[in-house]
Amino acid sequence: MIKQYFPLAGLLFVPLLVFFVERLFLKRLKFYWDIFKFIPALWSLLFVLYILSEEVKLPASLRLIKDKALWVVFILSLSLLTSRLVALLLRMYMNRYRQEMPAVSLVVQASKVLVLLVGVIIALDKIGIAIAPILTALGVGGLAVALALRDTLENLFAGFHVLASGQIKVGNYIRLEGGEEGFVEDITWRNTVIRQPSDNLIIVPNSKLSSSIVINFHKPDSELAVIVPVGVSYDSDLEKVEKITIEVAKEVQKEVEGAVPDFEPFIRYTAFGDFSINFNVILRAKDVPSQHILRHEFIKRLKRRYEEEDIKIPFPIREVYLRSLSKE
Repeated sequence: MIKQYFPLAGLLFVPLLVFFVERLFLKRLKFYWDIFKFIPALWSLLFVLYILSEEVKLPASLRLIKDKALWVVFILSLSLLTSRLVALLLRMYMNRYRQEMPAVSLVVQASKVLVLLVGVIIALDKIGIAIAPILTALGVGGLAVALALRDTLENLFAGFHVLASGQIKVGNYIRLEGGEEGFVEDITWRNTVIRQPSDNLIIVPNSKLSSSIVINFHKPDSELAVIVPVGVSYDSDLEKVEKITIEVAKEVQKEVEGAVPDFEPFIRYTAFGDFSINFNVILRAKDVPSQHILRHEFIKRLKRRYEEEDIKIPFPIREVYLRSLSKE
């Protein structure tokens, strides 16, 4: 009898062969691995078990259990495959149209959970388990679960609120009311991840973000004004100062990467200072990171030009009067 089933037992090596082929060769194909990871090996195992069970005479009750078990595993694996495919396609679509739709973990994970939930319902229906009593029990116990997971649910719905409002998206540069700032990396089911210019990560609970005062430097436009304060000596010819400063500013706007080349810079005198006449130079950068190199280049070039034109940038000056007190 052992010899009779020996060739059939050899079929058990088929899933192992498929598994090792996946691990050794197909894992290098990232697109394939993200979607089909371990699924072909599992399906080949189910197929082998089905063939072996058909050859072995099982009692009717065991055969029924076997058929239901194989169907449940197949349906769940198919729903897992579908959820991976939906998540990958959704992420690709959202990355392509990032300006309209943010590619964030919250949306992708929600779609995967929804597909898996449908698969579980179909699997339960296949094995003859009524869904209505389960849904009723979940509805009764949902209140207790909601109270126990109040903070988690608050962050979850706050994350959906942030996405639905469209006021903050992945890739936006934001500043929180506490002073923390950086690019929005991701919005998960619990936290929003912000990457600082120094490459450190700020993890903000979604509920805190939705209730916080936030400056979004990408809304309504990513361009922003760069204000550079300057002071010149009281002996300066202000008309000449304005002319020279505007020339340097225009040169910087056209030559420095990250500047808006067609922007017309201007200056505005602001005050008679203690030791200088003060004014602001208004430049324009394409985005927040570009403002630093723009300001850097402008200050260097302006100082050099002022030195050529004999325009003085005075040092802080304080006059001190000393008076001797005679003893009575």
